Amino acid sequence: MSPRSASVNEELRRRSRERLLQAALELVGERGFDATTLGDIADRAGSARGLVSYYFPGKRQLVQSAVHRLMHRTLEEALEREPRTEDGRERMARAIDAILGLARDRPVLMRQHMAGILQAEGFVQCPEQRRLAELLRETCVGHGSADTDYPMLRALLMGAVYAALVPGVPMPVPVLRAELFKRYRLDWEQGVPPDAEAVSGGTCDMDLSRFFATGSASDCADDRSDPSGQSK
Repeated sequence: MSPRSASVNEELRRRSRERLLQAALELVGERGFDATTLGDIADRAGSARGLVSYYFPGKRQLVQSAVHRLMHRTLEEALEREPRTEDGRERMARAIDAILGLARDRPVLMRQHMAGILQAEGFVQCPEQRRLAELLRETCVGHGSADTDYPMLRALLMGAVYAALVPGVPMPVPVLRAELFKRYRLDWEQGVPPDAEAVSGGTCDMDLSRFFATGSASDCADDRSDPSGQSK
């Protein structure tokens, strides 16, 4: 068989990586980090096990990238939901609610994410993390803050997520929200207030597939070939 074209190879690699990220989120959310192996993730993704190490140095890096994907796509959805707005204060409120909502709705994933960041290697520099940083910077600037205020927003959100997830002594999300809203001079009615969320039935959707462009089953079969581009 002749080698696949460069564009086909690139698309297959992208979809393969997407499937691994989605599988990592699903399995760690279901079982926890320690009970999930790279082999489990590869099997759930429908990929050859050797492909995991081709895309990611290890399980921790894979899971961090997967959670960063969840975070930036959740943030994108919150910022762009109807009614769409360019109001900087409303967009800051939506951003805060999106990240705090993940701590509330996906505690296993977010607790593992925080634990991973505290490891020696810290943040994984990956496309998902860079996109999350870009969105938060844009939110800062739209709110009227300087671009250099982004690290403070990131630190405050990380601290709030950590406080919401501390085993045994978690702080209530509405309390954390009130403090962040006070700092950024936001009105309680902006974003998605907790009481409005309760009326609407919450925002957690357990189906993660909308966050990933993973292709069809036939693509999965093709992707079990090696990533160098040789069809099998």
